[in-house]
Amino acid sequence: MPNGDGLSMHPFAQYIQILGKGRNGMRSLSEQEAYDAMKMICCYDVEAEQLGAFLMLMRVKEETAAEVAGFTRALRESLPLDNLTYTPVIDWAAYAGKKRHYPWFILSALTLTRQGYPVFMHGLRRDDERIYVPQALKALGIPLAESLLEAEKQLQQSGFSYLSIENLSPLISQLIATRELFGLRSPLHTVSRMLNPFHAELTVAGVFHPNFSPIHQQASLMLQQPRALFCKGEGGEFERIPERPVELYGVSDQQSWQESWDKTLQPGLEVKPEKMDLSHWVSVWQGTASDLYGEYAVIGTLAWCIRALGIELQTEAAENLASVWWQSRHDGQ
Repeated sequence: MPNGDGLSMHPFAQYIQILGKGRNGMRSLSEQEAYDAMKMICCYDVEAEQLGAFLMLMRVKEETAAEVAGFTRALRESLPLDNLTYTPVIDWAAYAGKKRHYPWFILSALTLTRQGYPVFMHGLRRDDERIYVPQALKALGIPLAESLLEAEKQLQQSGFSYLSIENLSPLISQLIATRELFGLRSPLHTVSRMLNPFHAELTVAGVFHPNFSPIHQQASLMLQQPRALFCKGEGGEFERIPERPVELYGVSDQQSWQESWDKTLQPGLEVKPEKMDLSHWVSVWQGTASDLYGEYAVIGTLAWCIRALGIELQTEAAENLASVWWQSRHDGQ
């Protein structure tokens, strides 16, 4: 491809030009341009310097819904999905880890599976002080999947499976890891939450920065996702903060919706644990210990899913049903 001087230009350079032509000349990529650019990245048809420049220009600009949709379409096509036949009800992105509170959202997901709503969860783990899903599942004695095929088997057997992003998509894992090189997040932190490889009816994800919720919502519409729900959750995970109101950004039947839910617990009633001992968290799941904050977080997160699935559309009804499900989680086990 020739440039303005008649010199040969690398095909990927056009996307860097679009993003980097200065304050007045730059623009966002269209959905098709984002798709084409990510297809080249998936085929490793870019130079390392180009990839670094592209990711950092995207970081400075911040990704749009159209770019997220285009990137997601290309990355889905790079996944080994041909032999998968099972479809869970919920795709649950869990990439942030927990630092201030236990991972109560996992107990919400497990409660859903016991009500007949299979959950596929995917995420990552870093070597830091946070608690990530793999550590929590190990404490519960729940094995991790090592591949999409193994995840499918676990979903068929128990209704729940967790697969790390490095096993789901080594490429995405590598792109996310550029954070350690640049000290800045890349758009892959957003896109990874949208993958939904099993084409679940409902996809859910938490965000740390509230402005990303409507981006996820609009991208879901472009991707024709039947149902979706995004919000600012505790620590960036899809988990209710009982002591705070929340704005929900949902999609149902190709229609977007937004709701405000009030807090369910008065601030200050529960003290944040100084050190998180997962044995306490396991005991709450088993019913041999109680945790006021934790149970409100579990029930609140369950209520979000009940609303997003269309089972109960009113907040109070969703929360009441969530409480019943939580209390009966071990019935018949």
